Amino acid sequence: MSRFLRAPARPVTYARWLHLFVPILVMAFWLFIFPEHPLVPALLMAPLGLIPWVRLAEGAQAQFLLIAHGSEEDTHSISAAPADSWADRWRTVLWLEIRLALAAVTTAGTVWLPALTVELVAYAAGHPLGGDLVRIPHVLPRWAAAALAPVPLVVLLALVILLGEVITAIARRLLGPSAAEQLSVLEARTAQLLERTRIARELHDSIGHALTVAVVQAGAARAAGDPEFTERALTAIEETGRTALEDLDRVLKVLRESVQPPSKGPTLDEADRLLESARSSGSQVEAELLGPLDRLPTTVSREAYRILQEALTNVLRHCGPVPVRVRIDVNAEELELEVCNPLPDDVIALLKGGGSGLRGIRERAALLGGEAQTGPHSGGWRVRARLPLQRIP
Repeated sequence: MSRFLRAPARPVTYARWLHLFVPILVMAFWLFIFPEHPLVPALLMAPLGLIPWVRLAEGAQAQFLLIAHGSEEDTHSISAAPADSWADRWRTVLWLEIRLALAAVTTAGTVWLPALTVELVAYAAGHPLGGDLVRIPHVLPRWAAAALAPVPLVVLLALVILLGEVITAIARRLLGPSAAEQLSVLEARTAQLLERTRIARELHDSIGHALTVAVVQAGAARAAGDPEFTERALTAIEETGRTALEDLDRVLKVLRESVQPPSKGPTLDEADRLLESARSSGSQVEAELLGPLDRLPTTVSREAYRILQEALTNVLRHCGPVPVRVRIDVNAEELELEVCNPLPDDVIALLKGGGSGLRGIRERAALLGGEAQTGPHSGGWRVRARLPLQRIP
């Protein structure tokens, strides 16, 4: 009820009124040329609705005039696309016929009801017009005619609001997206959500690693009091920060939808950079790299790099410069990556809850059809990921 009372103040109400009038303009043009054939336009709607692009024109017009601007829930309720099936074409034919019928009702009400108000006012003033369109019974008192004069206008407004709601509901039903279009929209939304998740992981891994290395290096340099060590620490911080800025710029290009394609992310054949970064932070890193890392599929190589980066970041963040053992083994079927390090019990209890970094490692592996395990192992902590190679094109 409140929506009905608010309707007279909404611009979309009058836009829908205009939409209801549009078919009558075509009808009037036809009757001006061929007044003896008034039903022909209705018969011509059938073949016209079978043209695929007619559905596009009707959908665009309905979106512009029937849907309230800024209404997010109705953004995709009416499709503006050519008909891609016979079902859509026949729905367009039905839509055109119904629209023409509602236009006739709207025109009759718009002409007759205001004329009735004018006649009631003239009758109340003692000068009835006596037109053929509206006749007032002479038995009606003049005061009653004056009291009833606004009623036709109120009825007209109510009729416009009602027909506007009806035509909008019918448009959503007959011009709404088909099953294929709905599937396409869902696929686009899913792809967008996956891309946002991937970008969030990229930022977490890259920026988190850079900040962790910087904090650890700065703390170690302050504690060491050695100018030579401080110089090495500052160099490591500079290199790590520059790499993080490059990653951030690449991700921001994706977010901005730049015309230039973003640069590719780092791959596993650049693992030495991560290992040296961890070593420069004071960790004793023992690395065993087996297999052709430079021949890995790009997707596997990028995700494996990020998994290794997050694993080393967690070591530096939670344990500091402790010994780390890294093993990467590539065979014909899969890539196996393992990072092990010792850590105290209180840190194990902290990591058992699992943060976004550990969850990101498991998600990266799962997206490639692999698996990742993170948790206590032999008195320390182990991150182990297995990524299949044959499933990746």
